[in-house]
Amino acid sequence: MLSQSEKYLSGNALKMIAIVTMFIDHAAVVLIENNILNGPFHFDFQAINSSKSLTMWWNIDITMRYIGRFAFPIFCFLIVEGFLHTRDVRKYAWRLLVFAFISEIPFDLAAFNTWFYIQYQNVYFTLFLGLLAIAGIQRYDGSGGRKESGEIDFITESPCLWKQAVVIVACCGAAHLLRTDYDAFGVFFIVLLYLCRNQIWMQTIIGSIALLWEVTAPLAFIPIRLYNGTRGKKNLKWFFYLFYPVHLLVLVIIRAGLG
Repeated sequence: MLSQSEKYLSGNALKMIAIVTMFIDHAAVVLIENNILNGPFHFDFQAINSSKSLTMWWNIDITMRYIGRFAFPIFCFLIVEGFLHTRDVRKYAWRLLVFAFISEIPFDLAAFNTWFYIQYQNVYFTLFLGLLAIAGIQRYDGSGGRKESGEIDFITESPCLWKQAVVIVACCGAAHLLRTDYDAFGVFFIVLLYLCRNQIWMQTIIGSIALLWEVTAPLAFIPIRLYNGTRGKKNLKWFFYLFYPVHLLVLVIIRAGLG
């Protein structure tokens, strides 16, 4: 186990890793899958396999998508950290929801080549519902409230497990009905990270097992475990919020320029 002095990644550094790997992932989707490989609704694998050029682009796409698997686990971890340290959970939730709506058109243009695609919603909605889920768990855990630092103050009564279960099911169900990115799994993964927040090795093991279906995603716990619990020297909050819709629009513009 690493000591605190050996952990040198701030929250800003973790977010930079997440947005860089996310950009690589989305560049593959927008510029390769949706442009060169004729996505997003289907791939002509017969054409891909019969063309050396398309096979090359397919291999590049897969590599970029594997790199991109780092992003989501890190964002989920940071949602938990943000919840534990925010002074106002409501404002935090509202920011996520507002940017979910701001990002929807850029997301639909980038991922589905259309202004409006009701069958799939962007990841901000997933993160918002994950935040609601862990806020609900905390609300019914029997605590006497949260200090400004996000720590539990004192226990006043026993946790109400059935209410916590209802909150989790409701938020996961909402993600499934809305068809958000990562669906109900995304919300439940945030819940898992929150429930294991005080046992880092348990969080790493359970989180990695939950992510095995994405091959490289468990490797995201390497930078996560190097997180030192600090935000970083500069307040880059709005940069990180804006990066998601802006980088999607930039990729859409580049794709349009490539014809």
